[in-house]
Order: sequence, then structure tokens, then C-alpha cells
Amino acid sequence: QVQLVESGGGLVQSGGSLRLSCAASGFTFSISNMGWYRQAPGKQRERVAGITSTGSTNYADSVKGRFTISRDNAKKTVYLQMNSLKPEDTAIYYCNAQWRVAHWGQGTQVTVSS
Repeated sequence: QVQLVESGGGLVQSGGSLRLSCAASGFTFSISNMGWYRQAPGKQRERVAGITSTGSTNYADSVKGRFTISRDNAKKTVYLQMNSLKPEDTAIYYCNAQWRVAHWGQGTQVTVSS
């Protein structure tokens, strides 16, 4: 059974930093592409960052230069380091795994105050 458990969200002031973690289990993490998405109130879920099984990364234009996605295959964990946070980054952040089909975590709230 695939499980994705996010942590690390919270309340931070504008300009601050947070690191999100997603602990994975129930599938072969090392060969799976992983990603982070977010959904703000009243908006559609959007892709924030992705990392392939070989470590290639990609980012939404809105977070380039501020966010960094990484993975630790030994710990079966994917991270999202978020720096220079802005109020518009406020959203629920979801971890995504591409293993046969898409799998999602329960989400973690990130709130950036101005």
C-alpha cells in the first residue's frame, strides 16, 4: 500500500524559509518520479517542482530560484526547501509519486504572512 506522509508545513513570515518532507512507503521509491504540488483556496492544484528517479529537477516559473526539490533514496524521502517565501506561496502542499498511477499525500499547510 502506497503511503506518502508530508510534514514541515507551518506559519512563517514573508521572506522566511520552510523545508517540507515527504516520507514514502509501499513502493519502489528509488525508481519513481516524485513531485510537489500546491493548492491555494479557490484555485486549482498546480505543480510546484518535480524530481525524476535519476535526480533531474524542474520547477514552476513562480518558484524558480527560491525552491529546491531533492530526494534521499536511502530514507525514501523527498524534500522541498522553500526560501524567500511570499504570501502568494500560501497553500496546502501535496507530495506526489508516479508509481504505475499517481499517488498523493494528505497535504501540509503552508501559510506565509505579510
